[in-house]
Amino acid sequence: MPTQTLDLDSHYALTDEQVARFRRDGYIKLRHVLSPDVLAHYETEISHMVEKLRQEHRAMEQRDIYSKAFLQISNIWTQNEAVKEFVMSKRLGRIATELIGTTGVRMYHDQALYKEPSGGYTPWHVDQFYWPLSNENTVTAWIPLVPVPMECGPLEFSIGSQKIKFGRDFAISEESEKRIDQHLKVSDFPVDSSPYDLGEVSFHYGFTFHRAGPNTSEKMRKIMTIIYMDKDMKLQKPLNPNQQNDWDNWMPGAQIGQTIDSPLNPVIYQEDH
Repeated sequence: MPTQTLDLDSHYALTDEQVARFRRDGYIKLRHVLSPDVLAHYETEISHMVEKLRQEHRAMEQRDIYSKAFLQISNIWTQNEAVKEFVMSKRLGRIATELIGTTGVRMYHDQALYKEPSGGYTPWHVDQFYWPLSNENTVTAWIPLVPVPMECGPLEFSIGSQKIKFGRDFAISEESEKRIDQHLKVSDFPVDSSPYDLGEVSFHYGFTFHRAGPNTSEKMRKIMTIIYMDKDMKLQKPLNPNQQNDWDNWMPGAQIGQTIDSPLNPVIYQEDH
């Protein structure tokens, strides 16, 4: 299908209630964000790149908990023009901008997260533990390229958990799963664990706690993610080795205390006024 017929840039009209719900709950799932034609076209391209770039080929029983959770391939947009079209979608970028209430967003990085058949669970965690960023105006779009029923391991959210500080300093691990799960239960934070229809996309803050179950199906769970940050985001001094690694890999040349404007962090969407 000619790419000019694939809608990545039209306006998805958010309601005031949806924006308020996102900011209250720390996430939102939106239906009919992308069409089946768009997803089918770009799934082919993204899946090709995942297979081309993957470095994990060990049997599942030989992997650690992180490696069992998913095949993780980042910044695919820098190596494939079709994937670049997808992640530079102004439709998605405008949703991200309106949800977090900034004047625009820029790329932090993209990330394919493909959970293989028999792939393990993804432990409770927050994403921004890994990011040396100056504020909390970050949001990740979690974009299923295929339907994700419960048996495939859809993303689960702890509702309202972006407000709590406990667990923000945990890397993804068995410990984070156990300790965060216990804390969330004691604190009485409800969990949204529900399937994703084709075209449904979720957005969550960098400090919203989330996890995913194992993939007990015989199909690959194919997810593309785009991590957005405030277009005026500044680099913060790294607080741990993971944040130093992110600076080196995703923001080359950025300076502490300055707006992150490296070639890997282009503005995806900004308001006209």
